[in-house]
Amino acid sequence: MFGSKKDTSVDPSLEQVGTIIGPGAVIEGPLTTKDSTRIDGTVKGNVTISGALIVGQEGKITGTVSCLNAYIAGEVAGNISSPQGKVEISDTGKVFGDVTCKGIIIDENAVFQGKCDMTNLDKNSAAIAKERAVADKASDENKKEEAKSEAPSIAETTASPAPVNSAVANLSNQNKHHKKR
Repeated sequence: MFGSKKDTSVDPSLEQVGTIIGPGAVIEGPLTTKDSTRIDGTVKGNVTISGALIVGQEGKITGTVSCLNAYIAGEVAGNISSPQGKVEISDTGKVFGDVTCKGIIIDENAVFQGKCDMTNLDKNSAAIAKERAVADKASDENKKEEAKSEAPSIAETTASPAPVNSAVANLSNQNKHHKKR
C-alpha cells in the first residue's frame, strides 16, 4: 500500500508439497520430481528433487539424494547433496551417509553417521577468524609485558627496607603499650 515492496520470495522448505509417496508404497528405481516431495513409503534408488524433500517418520530411502532442502524424520541410507540449502535431521531421523549442504541442523537423539561438507563458506569469515587469533595472541603478549613492567624488581624490593622496619617498630611499640595495661 504506500509504495512499499513486499518480499515475495518463499522459503523453499515451506513450499507446498506437490508429490507424496504414501506409507506402504515402494518405489524401486530412481525418483525425480520438479516440486517439493514428501516420502512416507520406501524408495530404493536415487532421489532427485528440484524442491524440498521431506522424509516422514515411516519413510526410507536407500540411494543418493539430491534436493534443495531436506527434512529427515525417517531414514536415509546414502549421501545427501543440498549444496545451496539446508539439511535437518529430526530426533527420529537417521542418516547413514555423507551430507553436503550450506547449513545443517541435527536434533538431539538423531542419528548421523557420515561426514558433512559445508558449502559456500564465506572466505571473509575465515579471514576474520584468523585476524581474531592474531589479535588475541598480540593481546596476550601485551598483558605479559604489562605484568613484567608492573612487577617490582629485586633491587626495588631490597632497596627500601626502611618502611618495612618502621612498620615493624610501630607494631612492636603498640604491643608494648598493650602489655602494660
